[in-house]
Amino acid sequence: QVQLVESGGGLVQAGGSLRLSCAASGTFLRINAMGWYRQAPGKQRELVTVITSGGATNYLDSVKGRFTISRDNAKNTVYLQMNSLKPEDTAVYYCNAEVLLTTFRNYNGWGQGTQVTVSS
Repeated sequence: QVQLVESGGGLVQAGGSLRLSCAASGTFLRINAMGWYRQAPGKQRELVTVITSGGATNYLDSVKGRFTISRDNAKNTVYLQMNSLKPEDTAVYYCNAEVLLTTFRNYNGWGQGTQVTVSS
């Protein structure tokens, strides 16, 4: 199967920056889209940003201009650079990947989640 391991969360003051990483490992043909979701206490999980295998990106309106997603296909790793963090960005952040396991088998995987806390 596929494992997604995240790192980089933590506590930061408002206006600060954090960089999240998510590395995929296992046996597969290719990783298609990769993305980051977040879930704040008492709220539903929401899509923050996604990047395709070709590098096209999309962002939640509230993070545009502050967050940047990127990926290193050679390392099967996706990154999330978060700048100008706000208290409302506080959440557990989850990595997600759409993986082509074999020619006819897809897999949608999740990381374990990493806590991001922004203090005011």
